[in-house]
Amino acid sequence: GGQASGVLMITVSDVLQAAERIRPVIRRTPVMTSRGADEQSRASVFFKCENLQRSGSFKLRGASNFILSIPQPDLARGIVAFSSGNHAQAVAMAARYVGAKATIVMPLAAPKAKVAGTRALGAEIVTYDRFKEDREAIGARLAADTGASLAPPYDHPWIMAGQGTAALELLQEAPGLDGL
Repeated sequence: GGQASGVLMITVSDVLQAAERIRPVIRRTPVMTSRGADEQSRASVFFKCENLQRSGSFKLRGASNFILSIPQPDLARGIVAFSSGNHAQAVAMAARYVGAKATIVMPLAAPKAKVAGTRALGAEIVTYDRFKEDREAIGARLAADTGASLAPPYDHPWIMAGQGTAALELLQEAPGLDGL
């Protein structure tokens, strides 16, 4: 994976490598069907149930791949992320798996259950006012001050390759789909 003229690029190989890397952390989620959805859409519909993922969302896939791709010596300086919910919990869970410190920048108005869940996974929470402050700038400053790795919620090849493992599993269980 990499970047070509401003566009983030990943390959099938990146996704296959991510699938191997994150296997011990994630749960292979089921693919379900629904007669009602099929009738409504006049198609055969397949649902990849990432709501049953260990963290409650597909975000654990990208966060785990990102964190497990960080060189071991760099993990000692920790991980910083910014999120109001699913990515926060995913980073906290993956960081706990590797024994690294996680600091998550969350808005003051983040859902209390997400904040509590993230804290329960061992992360330190840094709050900010989303109307007056920039979460990306706060995260970048924290990472620069501590030497921690900054795990973005979506726009990084390691994150994208990890998220792509959900589609890989779907295609393994429901080959020959007309579209995703």
